Amino acid sequence: MSNQPEELWLSCLNVIKDNISEASYNTWFAPIVALKYENNIFVLQVPSQFFVEYIEEKYIDLLRMTIFRVMGSNTRLEYRVLIDKASGKGTQIPSATEQPKPKNFVSNYISPYHKQQLPEIDPQLNPSYNFNNLIEGNSNKLARTAGISIANEPGKTIFNPLFVYGQSGVGKTHLANAIGVMTKQLHPEKRVLYVSANTFQIQYTDAIRSNTANDFLNFYQTIDVLIIDDIQEFAGKTGTQNTFFHIFNHLHQTGKQLILTSDRAPITMAGLEQRLLTRFKWGLSAEIEKPDFDLRKAILENKIYRDGLEISPEVVDFIAENVVDNVRDLEGTLVSLLAHSTLTDKPIDVKLAEKVVSRIVVVKNRSNTVEKIRDAVCEYFSLSVDAISTKSRKREVVQARQIAMYLSKQMTKNSLSSIGFTIGQRDHATVLHACKIVTDLMDIDKSFRSSVREIEEKLKQK
Repeated sequence: MSNQPEELWLSCLNVIKDNISEASYNTWFAPIVALKYENNIFVLQVPSQFFVEYIEEKYIDLLRMTIFRVMGSNTRLEYRVLIDKASGKGTQIPSATEQPKPKNFVSNYISPYHKQQLPEIDPQLNPSYNFNNLIEGNSNKLARTAGISIANEPGKTIFNPLFVYGQSGVGKTHLANAIGVMTKQLHPEKRVLYVSANTFQIQYTDAIRSNTANDFLNFYQTIDVLIIDDIQEFAGKTGTQNTFFHIFNHLHQTGKQLILTSDRAPITMAGLEQRLLTRFKWGLSAEIEKPDFDLRKAILENKIYRDGLEISPEVVDFIAENVVDNVRDLEGTLVSLLAHSTLTDKPIDVKLAEKVVSRIVVVKNRSNTVEKIRDAVCEYFSLSVDAISTKSRKREVVQARQIAMYLSKQMTKNSLSSIGFTIGQRDHATVLHACKIVTDLMDIDKSFRSSVREIEEKLKQK
């Protein structure tokens, strides 16, 4: 075998690559350069001292066994940390596991690169809550995208902490679990823990009673990705808040990731200390809103596909139009529908859907027309019907016309051509363009999105 360090290291990498994830390999081994192999000492150049510490903690057994396999069991490993790239100046450090010791020598010295191996913990995650079945829509796009970024590089993004808020049932717990599940897939060495605020509170109370508060604090300070669900339940719990404050500070300062969920925004939370609320805003606060029609329909279609069901598009549309508040109700409706169909031996049709849905939500007899929607938009923006029917290019007129077209497509079964003709004698291409413009604006402009939703809610109540 060649004694060229580059070729020897390439042989090592081929073994290492088969034993760790691609993300870990690219992060911790691809940047390493083999410098020399002389007198049974193999020298590897690493970008920083942190690399040495991390490799010695996480991968030293794999690295050492691989080197022994490729170069022999008498090989010793040393690192060269590059200090100045311009001059090539560096410092050489022996591996903590390879430092020679005199015979019968016992030392209490603890290497700065050696950390106590912590035992594995159960992350308490629900594997069925993952990104594969967390369907993206306008209501959750920001939070979902941030969550995927965090799972790829926990603690290293600007989204720390990630504070996700929204009404019950919109998918906060699903997202929080999905981040944890993906993190464990990409970084199995990470200590990930999902815990509800109520469970955290019970654990803290038990620790105080049993005089083990320090153990409780020390345990939580070892977590790499901490997920606390329903953080608003800490309100009024002074001792719990104080302890969590110290845990938060320690984890954040050491580059660990925090993910918090709540049923309200930090600015509206009462009963929590200001110093905590301030920290909740350090990263990203992302709202998950009630799912819109398109997302509700996509969620239903995804669950129908995953469960191997056969349900007609008419039934899917009916459920999506009437079950509007949260994802749990949508999925519960499908379960009830299937149960009714099986027990009564009846087909799953709109009639059965009406019966099942009416027991979950109030089904309103909606008879929205393009004309009614057009009139409601004009009323909202204080415009005359004639105004949006003209070829005026005034911004407020164009926007109102586009919103009327968008809502007509969402809330009626009229063709695009019919909608365009009724709203200013436009063609179907204009309606398609208007729908795209409104969808894009709703993604980036919260005020605009609120206006559209407000008109939509008014129409549903009529």
